[in-house]
Amino acid sequence: MRANRSRDTAPELAVRRLVHASGLRYRVAAHPIKGLRRTADMVFGPVKVAVFIDGCFWHSCPQHATSPKAHSDYWLPKLQRNRERDLETNAALEAAGWLVLRFWEHEPADDVARSVIETVLERRGHSST
Repeated sequence: MRANRSRDTAPELAVRRLVHASGLRYRVAAHPIKGLRRTADMVFGPVKVAVFIDGCFWHSCPQHATSPKAHSDYWLPKLQRNRERDLETNAALEAAGWLVLRFWEHEPADDVARSVIETVLERRGHSST
């Protein structure tokens, strides 16, 4: 598992590159809420937007998730706990007034970046066009 990156994955980097090129600035792998032991992939603090780009395997993508064959007694509860943690994270952030954006790693970076940019600009009160 050590070879699996928890941050700076190829999908994250592609999206961050596009969002940064649009002129938006953000924090990377940051805690949106003090005391909440969760990190978002991108955090837009002033407008309270937290972006997560979830891996298909680790977060059980409905389209691409696979069920582990080896050591399934270990992996299945672990993957279930990841899904539960995602829901808990969403609830905690939303209760604190944050908007949570979640995307799958297989989604096109252009589409994800466009959605993030439009959402942040909208929350800032700017037109996205």
